[in-house]
Amino acid sequence: MDNINLQTKKIFLYARKSTDEPERQVLSIEAQMFELREYAKKEGLNIVREFVESKTAKEPGREIFNEMVASIEKNEAEGILAWHPDRLARNSIDGGRIIYLVDTGKITTLKFPTFWFDPTPQGKFMLSIAFGQSKYYVDNLSENIRRGIRQKLRNGIWPAWAPLGYLNDKNQRKIVVDKEKAKYIKRAFEMYATGEYPLSQIRKIINSLGLVGKKGKMLSVSNYQYMLKNKIYYGVIEYNGELYDGKHEPIITKKLFDSVQEVMMNKSKPKTPKLKPYVYRGFFRCGECGCFITTETQKGHNYLRCTKRKNPCQQKYVREEIITSQIKKEIKKVSLSSAWANASINYFENEKMKIAQAESSFAQKARNELVEIETKLDRLLDLQLDGNLSQAEYTAKKQKIILAKKDLEEKISSFGRKSNNRFELAIAFLKDANQAEKYAQQENPERIRDFLKKIGSNFRIADRTLVLDFKNAFKIAEKYHAEALCAEAVSYDFTKSENWRRVRDSNPRRAINPYLVSSEALSTTQPTLQVEQNVTYFILFFYLHLYAIFFYGKNAHDNKRDPSRTPVLRILGGSS
Repeated sequence: MDNINLQTKKIFLYARKSTDEPERQVLSIEAQMFELREYAKKEGLNIVREFVESKTAKEPGREIFNEMVASIEKNEAEGILAWHPDRLARNSIDGGRIIYLVDTGKITTLKFPTFWFDPTPQGKFMLSIAFGQSKYYVDNLSENIRRGIRQKLRNGIWPAWAPLGYLNDKNQRKIVVDKEKAKYIKRAFEMYATGEYPLSQIRKIINSLGLVGKKGKMLSVSNYQYMLKNKIYYGVIEYNGELYDGKHEPIITKKLFDSVQEVMMNKSKPKTPKLKPYVYRGFFRCGECGCFITTETQKGHNYLRCTKRKNPCQQKYVREEIITSQIKKEIKKVSLSSAWANASINYFENEKMKIAQAESSFAQKARNELVEIETKLDRLLDLQLDGNLSQAEYTAKKQKIILAKKDLEEKISSFGRKSNNRFELAIAFLKDANQAEKYAQQENPERIRDFLKKIGSNFRIADRTLVLDFKNAFKIAEKYHAEALCAEAVSYDFTKSENWRRVRDSNPRRAINPYLVSSEALSTTQPTLQVEQNVTYFILFFYLHLYAIFFYGKNAHDNKRDPSRTPVLRILGGSS
């Protein structure tokens, strides 16, 4: 009799898996459908419709499940066939709906190959227990997952799918750098940090180089904005508003990340309308009234003139090509010969080796400070676990320590590189001064203007004449330009030069013997000039070194504890 009733009753078949990702739980639906159809044949069930869904039952709101329940409420079926009650519901609302439909007689049959049910008080009680167990399983699983995530974060491990630029390494159980995509991400940070590229242009350029998302899709502007704000790329994990010290390899430095954030913050400022791209627009000021010099085109020629916005001014127009010619002459004034440049470069290369020993003690001190920070983090965690610190206080103090630790780690990793960079800055200056003649001979006004900006400042035009102040090291280059050219061609006694005597020690500790430099010696690839035998020449090099530091990188000596600074200042008569 029961089998006859089941054959006449209309029953829905429902199968569900927890995720809509095709590569996960691939066989779940297929296996359920096969088993349920075989069970329906065996029990003689009248299946009128099949519902298949790939969505979690942890929360209410499943579209296909709601459609099935709505059909039952319309009396289109009297029962449901599913693999287990947890396929129908893992939350109290959906479970309650099923039990209510049983109470009201809308559902008279619930069939499960792995669970017994009858529409009796005992059957409904057991069904409620089954739904409760399903909800408990999900809740407990969620808590276990959250606990595992917290432990991973404490260990500095990214707890989710690797972000763009990283890959999940199943063997090491952490994320590793995706060498192919990381170079494009780093390039995007470097481009944006210049302030010259909007996000739309960076997207166009980087996408064209081949950077795509995880599913092979092109990245949008918002993707790049999110990427440029993501702290994970410099080694810090931000999760639920809390910072953790990541153990993964960073793609960029914190300094580059901070530069990008500063540029991004400034991008919100109002933009001025674009003007015609004249080479010298906004570059010069009037030598008489101090107003900006503007450019306009008349009869096919560009003319520079004072805007005369402050006071009456008597300055006249001047042709753009005339100013360009004057710029070339000024650039030539700072050119140094290959002999001087090569001798100086060789000297600095030798000094780089001497300073390495002085740096080691400072680097060791920084490493000791890093150990102290690690100890502070452990003590802070102990205080929080003992209840002496609230979660808010712990998070705030931890964030400060984590950022201090990251700064110190970067200083340690880049310390030797920065020390060598001081000499590289001076070497770069010498190479620029040696190439000044070539820059002056170029026909590209933009490159000539940019090189002038590098070597000078306070650019003015008065009486149709260019006036400027040379920057720092290039003041020295201008001073010795003529003597350097002379030394290139003939034997030259540097001690007879007025300029040389001006930079000598006013109270020398020993006599300075004249040192003659022949053109043959200066022109060799490895100059035989012994710099240490000529105190004056020695001091000049350090002047060039110091000026180059302030011109090319003012932050080169920001760290007062840097031992490599002391010899320079002691020789120059300064103090640390």
